[in-house]
Amino acid sequence: MIDNNGAQLLLATHSPMIAALPGAMIMELDGSGFHRRSWSELDVVDHYRRFIDRPESYLRRVIE
Repeated sequence: MIDNNGAQLLLATHSPMIAALPGAMIMELDGSGFHRRSWSELDVVDHYRRFIDRPESYLRRVIE
């Protein structure tokens, strides 16, 4: 598919790893429509970063 200039792929995911694929155009859908975003602007990336920095702040809600 990559070699075919006319090919497009639409993938809905919450995976920051898939969204980080080279050449990916990231579009975010919210109440006002579609918006182009960079990888670092994604909420899911922010959540992963905060989890890695302080997993206990997330896990305490699960454990309690």
